[in-house]
Amino acid sequence: MEKLDVIVLGAGAAGLFCGIEAARRGRRVRVIDHAKAPGEKIRISGGGRCNFTNLEIVPDRFLSRNPRFALSALKRFTQWDFIARMDGWGISWHEKTLGQLFCDGPATQVVEALTRDLAQAGGELWLGCEVGVVERLPAGGFRVETPRGVLHCAALVVATGGKSIPKMGASGFGYRLAEQFGLPLVETRPGLVPLTFAEQELVWMKPLSGLSVEGRVRHGRTEFAEGLLFTHRGLSGPAILQISSYWREGEAISVDLSMGRDMAALLRDARAQGPKLALRTALAGLVPERLARHLETVVAPAGPLGTLSNAGLEQVADGLRNWRLMPVGSEGYRTAEVTLGGVDTDALDARTMQAKDVAGLYFVGEVVDVTGWLGGYNFQWAWSSGWAAGQVV
Repeated sequence: MEKLDVIVLGAGAAGLFCGIEAARRGRRVRVIDHAKAPGEKIRISGGGRCNFTNLEIVPDRFLSRNPRFALSALKRFTQWDFIARMDGWGISWHEKTLGQLFCDGPATQVVEALTRDLAQAGGELWLGCEVGVVERLPAGGFRVETPRGVLHCAALVVATGGKSIPKMGASGFGYRLAEQFGLPLVETRPGLVPLTFAEQELVWMKPLSGLSVEGRVRHGRTEFAEGLLFTHRGLSGPAILQISSYWREGEAISVDLSMGRDMAALLRDARAQGPKLALRTALAGLVPERLARHLETVVAPAGPLGTLSNAGLEQVADGLRNWRLMPVGSEGYRTAEVTLGGVDTDALDARTMQAKDVAGLYFVGEVVDVTGWLGGYNFQWAWSSGWAAGQVV
């Protein structure tokens, strides 16, 4: 039985970063992953440019049963700390929008930098290696079975991610380990995922497939003002992905297409200039024409603008500001960018990420019940939680 100080299960962002930090502190570290390549989610993120963090890392942009849990790690290893790593690696980057930071070049640069740092620190990386039985030893530490031999470690870090994007090998392995060792789970579900609609809604949505429009999407008191994209199954785009993390089945969302414009005043102006214009023609000056044709049937009877009173135009404007839609589901883990829920934070030490009742067992990254907004927040949680565990394992 080969003896190590630390075994990290999962060679994603959190696992690699934790491995680096532990190895730099003189630990004998091995990072193990069943995938053939490390950091696959890093590689595909941000359209291949890796949205590696966000300038606006604040607590209310993370979802968790205990929203304050993430604060310790996020404050001790900040976005500025990771930006310094990027600069140290010589990887150029830029801000795209809303504080989102992307690599100028391919995301593979980040993966290469992480694996290089791990190797230079003395850590090892085993890829294409399925983990079998994991046991806690009576004298302390853990026994991990792999096809390449049985390993013993004093500390075991679970960084296996969530269930999102199963075609890349995502599974519930980390959750099963948590349950094996008696840690409670918060119900998991897809997050940052496109929403789907019933067939009667898709009748008009499908012809709009590929159409993108700016809007403000609301669910309860939560709202996001970004792009919406019509698909053959429903709605996607940044605003929809964001609201999906708050939405639950059976609940409605509302879309505001005004984006701060006084729609009633604009429609009155259009009526004054052309009372014989069809409503859809006036709406086409405010939203894309294909969408305008549908909205005409939703917000008011078809007909010339001149037949609509000021109250009627106000009703149309209100429909544009508060367009109510009822999704029936989401596209699921197949396209979800993250998994909501996971290992209950009440069972973990916020400073070290160690299980409170299982000495030497740590959980970092997406497997934990901490989920960030779209736009680099989840990568920052991966860096911060991996760093926190890496200081102490």
